[in-house]
Amino acid sequence: MDSMTSTEQISTKWIENLALEELNMEESGIVNFNNHLNPAYLLEESSIDFMNQLRDRFELYTTKFNEYRGMHTGNGIKIFKISNTVNDFMLFRNSLRLIFARKAHDLINIGFLANGKDLFSARMSHEEDHGAPNVHEIRAHIGPFNNITWRFNGEIVDPDALVRHYMTEFITNSAR
Repeated sequence: MDSMTSTEQISTKWIENLALEELNMEESGIVNFNNHLNPAYLLEESSIDFMNQLRDRFELYTTKFNEYRGMHTGNGIKIFKISNTVNDFMLFRNSLRLIFARKAHDLINIGFLANGKDLFSARMSHEEDHGAPNVHEIRAHIGPFNNITWRFNGEIVDPDALVRHYMTEFITNSAR
């Protein structure tokens, strides 16, 4: 079977939401068929989904790292949700935090916080050390047919590559 037609590869969330909205409309009498045209609504949904994808991957890799490393050493990575937010989260180890925060429905900030005060960004192979921002910004881009892509410096972000990069930076920077 072609990988593009595999049901594991096709997201059905949008059609499920349409069915639920129609059921809610029938029960409440309130009609709202314009969310698919509302950029703010689409960006909010996309940013929540993207953050959930990232957190799920970080949880998987954190669990694997801690298993291989051995949690009994006290050097395990912990992952925390940030209170009073929809789905912001952070990784923590040896007084270093890697923070993922939705600053707007089209903007996700990623940065390191050392010793509770020093903010810095992950190193990039193509980036010079001087003039680097304190946080990296992942921005949403709305394309044709309201297709939303997440971008870093104008380039489309692959969630797996992003997680691999930041996880590696976090582990190497938080090692004692």
